[in-house]
Amino acid sequence: MNNFIYGLLHLRRGAWEMVATVLIALGVVMLMQPLALVLFTYSFLVTLIGTVMFIIVSHFPE
Repeated sequence: MNNFIYGLLHLRRGAWEMVATVLIALGVVMLMQPLALVLFTYSFLVTLIGTVMFIIVSHFPE
């Protein structure tokens, strides 16, 4: 856990890639769930933010 927080604070690739991947997965789950229209409405935005974040973070140092 300390390595994860250290990676976030010092802009390291591994921790931020994990956050971006979780956002992408969360957006896909929000897209496929049939219960709440609000989650479906924001699913594309969450997936897009995660994807753009992953592209930017892939240029961070390890």
